[in-house]
Amino acid sequence: MTAGLKHLLGIEPLTPDQITAILDLADSYVDLNKRQIKRTDTLAGRTQINMFFENSTRTQASFELAGKRLGADVMNMAMQASSIKKGETLIDTALTLNAMHPDLLVVRHPNSGAVDLLAQKVNCAVLNAGDGRHEHPTQALLDALTIRRAKGRLHRLSVAICGDIAHSRVARSNLILLGKMENRIRLVGPSTLMPSGIADLGCEVYHDMEEGLKDVDVVMMLRLQKERMDGGFIPSEREYYHRYGLDAAKLARAKKDAIVMHPGPMNRGVEIDGDIADDIHRSVIQEQVEMGVAVRMAAMDLLMQGRAAKSKEVWV
Repeated sequence: MTAGLKHLLGIEPLTPDQITAILDLADSYVDLNKRQIKRTDTLAGRTQINMFFENSTRTQASFELAGKRLGADVMNMAMQASSIKKGETLIDTALTLNAMHPDLLVVRHPNSGAVDLLAQKVNCAVLNAGDGRHEHPTQALLDALTIRRAKGRLHRLSVAICGDIAHSRVARSNLILLGKMENRIRLVGPSTLMPSGIADLGCEVYHDMEEGLKDVDVVMMLRLQKERMDGGFIPSEREYYHRYGLDAAKLARAKKDAIVMHPGPMNRGVEIDGDIADDIHRSVIQEQVEMGVAVRMAAMDLLMQGRAAKSKEVWV
């Protein structure tokens, strides 16, 4: 079931069984990461290149740590400072990388579809670390693992994804994954931050935060992505927090044991109250970071298993 994993470019083509297999393997890596000796030789002799055309300290550090704990040789390429500024095309970059014979590329790119294009041109496994507004598969997988460990299951839960839906690849990947696992999904946010046709994806849409959070099991807040906004999507950060920022009063509408999530980095006082973010009884934000390393270890492990199997099956 997992041996044919060639690339991991998105959640959409994955079956529930494949998602579960990744999470089960990640669970074993959570245990490994808590030991005194955290290193394995699973990817010994393999070369991992991290190519981040967009800055992301957290995600890049997580992938680097994951690769090193698996025993891979890890190299970070400063793409913003090199090929882009020199006018090198993505195809030229692919040809250069092929000559280096890497085993795994971890790629983040500001344009949707760019990682898929690169995967078509290189002779190694490619893992999507986020492309434009398209997908961020490992974020959705680590969120799923966090939910499963906190709630004991990953099906038939009520999940509210709140905030900047329109610009969020995290929201898209989570919407796809949670939908595959038979969860009830609510999208909560202002109409200016909702993409058109979003209700066709099998979710409920709310523009009132308190109504949208009523009796949910999971509250997933999103970062307000101002760098992707080219107009007046919100009147002000103060007004946004008043209506859509998560505070104690709004959280009280959710179930008493509802967990609070955020993919980070957080804008405290804009998307979420600092006391809520730090509440050890409700917030699982730090657990998300911990699960991120384990999920990325599992994904890279399975990618290398797929190459070793030389299967014709492709997960994209």
